[in-house]
Amino acid sequence: MDKFVIEGPSTLSGSLTVGGSKNTALPLMAAAVLADGTTTVTNVPDLRDVHTLSKVIRVTGPDVAVRPDEHTIEIDASTVDDPVSPYELVKKMRASFYMLGALVGRCGRARVSLPGGCAWGPRPVDLHIEGMKQLGAEIELDEGYVVAKATGGRLSGGTFRMEPSSVGATVNLLLGAVTARGGSKIENAAMEPDVVAFGEALKKMGAQIDGLGTRTIEIQGVDALTPIEVRNTPDRIEMGTFMILAAMAGEPGEPFEIKNGNHQHLGQAFKDYFRGTGADTKYTDDGAIVTPPETVTPVSIRTETYPGFPTDLQAQWTVMLATAEGEATVTDTIYDDRFKHVPELQRLGINVTVDGNAATVRGGQPIKGAQVMSTDLRASVSLVMAGIVASGRTDVLRIYHLDRGYENLATKLRSAGASIERQQYDEFAEPERTK
Repeated sequence: MDKFVIEGPSTLSGSLTVGGSKNTALPLMAAAVLADGTTTVTNVPDLRDVHTLSKVIRVTGPDVAVRPDEHTIEIDASTVDDPVSPYELVKKMRASFYMLGALVGRCGRARVSLPGGCAWGPRPVDLHIEGMKQLGAEIELDEGYVVAKATGGRLSGGTFRMEPSSVGATVNLLLGAVTARGGSKIENAAMEPDVVAFGEALKKMGAQIDGLGTRTIEIQGVDALTPIEVRNTPDRIEMGTFMILAAMAGEPGEPFEIKNGNHQHLGQAFKDYFRGTGADTKYTDDGAIVTPPETVTPVSIRTETYPGFPTDLQAQWTVMLATAEGEATVTDTIYDDRFKHVPELQRLGINVTVDGNAATVRGGQPIKGAQVMSTDLRASVSLVMAGIVASGRTDVLRIYHLDRGYENLATKLRSAGASIERQQYDEFAEPERTK
């Protein structure tokens, strides 16, 4: 198993480059299953989740060529003859469940395992299943699999209101609705940039969709979609992560550049909160320039669905607050069990306490290196960020979580001045005796 070994504290300088969005690439890959022919997706990050979904798609029949060096994937879905997504693969990540909509949309039937994923919080697929039913699918559960059928090989279409709004369910319903016999409406739909970019790609493939980026999406089904070439969007969560890191670990008064990002995808709430920290930020056509303040001002945040503050950035924000002078609170209204990283941060000396769905951080206290363990994707990067500003050595274990969402993270951080190395370790080795 691999870990990161970080020697801190480090002061970062120069720039960091944002990769392609995992949360957009995966729906785009699922969309490729709908079209008879070869769809090419560019600017795809070389991540574990991308390779996992590639395997899931291959099982159903298409040829999938992953070209990591070119950040490109080609999916030839001329043949989709086995609409099954097995547990052995789907358990590795929840986004594999997009195959439910993709296979029903292409084949009129699907057998998809209930998913796995990060080990925090309930993320039920009830919305996906109930939504598919409202669009005309007959669904039953069989030994841990969702078995869906559309009468006559195509969904009939229908209306479904999501409570709460869900990115994953919006994507899945779009995948199924675009080839339905009739019209469909998704109410309280997700407005995230990932969903909009995905929907625009479907339209390029021939889908008829109105209302992307609003709470109501209307779809008129078409007989078939055609393959396309599409460029994936930059990863807005990676951009936000790098901006936070620059503010807390950069040289005060020295500009730090975030390249290849799209600041409009961050949402106005994040930008408003970030301005309050004292970091001077200039947004560019392809990124941002962050000038760190002498001292970070503590700013309390509250996560909300887009365009609110992203839940995927709250762990990173928590670490930045530890470097500030004063007290602030991080409240997560999206998931009420997303603070499993807090005990690990406490091991580093960070003064953070949790009460319900809120974490209170009292900054300005020494952060010292220690051995910590990753629990999920976004929490893992917060531990790396803490290690960069901590005094001494920090070992971040189980970084396979990070491999799901951050491409070549250690290499990128080293280029900006961090002392970080990837090393193998034996998790079950006997600890050495100390005298």
